[in-house]
Amino acid sequence: MSAGSAYAGDVLLEVKHLVKHYPVSQGVFGRLFGQVSGQIHAVDDVSFSIAAGETLALVGESGCGKSTTGRAVLKLLQPTSGSIDWRGRRIDQLSAAAMRPYRRELQAVFQDPYSSLNPRMRAEDIVGEPIRNFESAGGAEIRSRVAALFDKVGLRSDQMIKYPYEFSGGQRQRLGIARALALRPRLIVCDEPVSALDVSVQAQVINLLIDLQNEMQLSYLFIAHDLAVVEHISHRVAVMYLGKIVELTDKLSLFAHPQHPYTEALLSAVPVPNPRAQKKRIILAGDVPSPINPPPGCRFHTRCPYAFERCRVEEPATQEVRPGHFVACHLRDGAASAQSHGFKLAQDASEV
Repeated sequence: MSAGSAYAGDVLLEVKHLVKHYPVSQGVFGRLFGQVSGQIHAVDDVSFSIAAGETLALVGESGCGKSTTGRAVLKLLQPTSGSIDWRGRRIDQLSAAAMRPYRRELQAVFQDPYSSLNPRMRAEDIVGEPIRNFESAGGAEIRSRVAALFDKVGLRSDQMIKYPYEFSGGQRQRLGIARALALRPRLIVCDEPVSALDVSVQAQVINLLIDLQNEMQLSYLFIAHDLAVVEHISHRVAVMYLGKIVELTDKLSLFAHPQHPYTEALLSAVPVPNPRAQKKRIILAGDVPSPINPPPGCRFHTRCPYAFERCRVEEPATQEVRPGHFVACHLRDGAASAQSHGFKLAQDASEV
């Protein structure tokens, strides 16, 4: 998958051929004796880039490798192979000490606002902790900056003395966002930041993230499975399936002209808020294959309604089917390829 970005802005993050495998031990005593029987292919050869002020959404089913990719970008996990460049400097091989200066610019908002906050710390201390760890600011200055952050995310300064259990779910996530903003980062990895919230609160948090991006020129790696949320916040979208990116393009192209059968199926599952609207659902057969033993050829061929013999034996190469629109599918090797097998993918959102 091309790592280039069609978004107008300087490239901040560039991920090239990222791989993350986990060893699988054999039996109950496998860990003790180190007998490795296989590997979990969590992320396999993933490449993308994010420009300044851009939101790249990473979407797919649970277990496809989205969160693992985000944690590898933050260096919370050490990649098995591949490279991660931040503003032109390779960071994936840096030690913890050498990585410390980059921690200021790379922050995270986690999925669960209940478990991502220390229940024994007051809200003021949770948000102020990054400032104390990275700067030599005094108590009064930290308190002033925390109060400003509370105001920025829609919390009151008199709530600074409260503990996390005294906040609602949406307020806890705002608290997590304030903590991520404390060091004035340039990129925030948002790992399913609204999936644990009520729908009305989701909209508030998404709008807050958009406002903060416009105000502070933030970039987001936005990990999600809800395409309605992705459509609202993203500039470009990368679709993942079983550890690989199968399609990457700008938001408008993805929703209007999906080029991969898996993307088609995902879009067909998006609810339509009109009970009279007719929409063709694509029901995929079977379950997602095991990441310990992924199928040969195209990993999606076991569930793809258009699969033919080549899909079962040859892994599809990623190609640019339109300017800035990348897809890994044998059906897109050429217009004649799909037609020769009698296949036709939907060409606009109304057909999905």
